Amino acid sequence: MSAKLLILIAVFLMYGTPSEKSARYHKEYYDTGELKSEGWLENGKKKGYWKFYHTNGRLSEEGRYKNNTKDKYWYFYTKNNIRTKEGHYKNGKKTGWWLFYDLKGRIDHKCQLNNGRKNGYCLKYKNEKLTSAEKYKNGEKIKEWFDFSSFNRENKLSDLR
Repeated sequence: MSAKLLILIAVFLMYGTPSEKSARYHKEYYDTGELKSEGWLENGKKKGYWKFYHTNGRLSEEGRYKNNTKDKYWYFYTKNNIRTKEGHYKNGKKTGWWLFYDLKGRIDHKCQLNNGRKNGYCLKYKNEKLTSAEKYKNGEKIKEWFDFSSFNRENKLSDLR
């Protein structure tokens, strides 16, 4: 075998064939030139950490992808950089506790979600003080409490985990 052929074989073994697709960092832009999104693509699918931006250049959302679907913890923001919500995704669906914020960035309510629907408890706040608790089953409200003692009589605090 010639030396050139050996070098060519070694390069293919080390770096793969040109037809193989590997992970690459991808950026997409608005027509204005502002960054629209950035993150990792593998075989044309989103994976790993991604960021998305409003047209004014401020962050709109950030989180992880797995096989082109939202996964793990995500954050969402207004055009004025105020956090609106945050929570977990599993298989592209909202799950677990989600926090929702008012326009001043204070917690408005926290809800337990399953497959993107309220399923469990929602705790509602006003001026950062707990005002009520609601219980949901498959997206439908089944009960609401306005004081801790009545909530505690009918529920276990361990249900709020």
